[in-house]
Amino acid sequence: MDSKLGANNKVADIEVVIDDDVAMSKNEQNNKKIEVVGIYDQFVSTTLANFHAGYFRISLGLSAQVWLWKTLVQFTKDSHDHGLHPVLMMLPSTASTLLWSLALVVLITLSILYALRCLHHFDKVKEEYVHHIGVNYLFAPWMSCLLLLQTSPILVVPSGTFYQQITWWMLVAPIVLLDIKMYGQWFIKGKARVLAKVANPASQLSVIANFIAAKASFFMGWSEIALCFFAMGVAHYLVLFVTLYQRHPGSNGVSPKLRPVFSLFVATPSMASLAWSTITGSFDITSKMFFFLSMFLFISLVCRPTLFKKSMRKFSVAWWSFSFPLTLLALASIGYAQEVKHGAAKSLALSLSIMSMIVSLALTLFTTLKVNNLFLTSNNNKSQS
Repeated sequence: MDSKLGANNKVADIEVVIDDDVAMSKNEQNNKKIEVVGIYDQFVSTTLANFHAGYFRISLGLSAQVWLWKTLVQFTKDSHDHGLHPVLMMLPSTASTLLWSLALVVLITLSILYALRCLHHFDKVKEEYVHHIGVNYLFAPWMSCLLLLQTSPILVVPSGTFYQQITWWMLVAPIVLLDIKMYGQWFIKGKARVLAKVANPASQLSVIANFIAAKASFFMGWSEIALCFFAMGVAHYLVLFVTLYQRHPGSNGVSPKLRPVFSLFVATPSMASLAWSTITGSFDITSKMFFFLSMFLFISLVCRPTLFKKSMRKFSVAWWSFSFPLTLLALASIGYAQEVKHGAAKSLALSLSIMSMIVSLALTLFTTLKVNNLFLTSNNNKSQS
């Protein structure tokens, strides 16, 4: 009997140990699930809450940089002037392909984050849609897509096919809808939405989007549609440019931290110059006039470094506002240098191109090092757009 009781006690002890292991494993699994849920909740409450359309400045700057590199590589192949060849030959032909891939990955990542933001913080998305600064950056992802599509190293969509037309309409339709929303409210809405009060330097993104759409339309072979987009862009650029110059009292400006957006004054005439040269097939007088205007505005901003003093104290995504306009100016200078074939023009184009590459590289490094601060630091969405 004693031996049987001892055996039963051992069996009971063994069973208790097994139950403890199962309980511990279940507790560990529950703890891991709680940790995963906690991490996702933190991601939703911090990263997605702080994220906004202004982050698409990054993809826009990288997409323009791809365009610049591809233009320089092509210029090296086509040019018979050996004056710039020693410098341009230093650019590896595969660099533009790698940069295009990086820009595509960044654009996809930002698009996924913004889609999740729409899912979890749709109220903030609606606030951004009606905000006089934030709404302008809703053009940025579509502009980036159009630029990447035109600079693709591979044939993403077969040329001249129905799929190419569908792709073009999918990218241009949001720009048209935003145009109707913004331009319509400027002359239909009441005093709250009058242009003199809501106009700000970021409003030029809507104009630049029309110029990019015009260039993309001509790329598709639709010259009439290209002229339509260019006409809309030029008309509203003239109205917006005069309005911003007048600086009406009581108008909604931008905070000191967002003053890098003033560089868009350079981007608009530069993109107009590039779009018109694409439509006409040459860098004619109209393109030169836009280019000279962009150079004048660039020099005006360079001569006023104190304008950006407060915004440069701490790194923010607003710094990416410098990359896109400078790259467009460099591209316009290349077109001008190819037309006039003068040594000074080529030197200017080379200087602006190198400056643009340095700025984009520096911003990429800063963004990589400060990525936690950009996405996790609590901020006001309206002021950071």
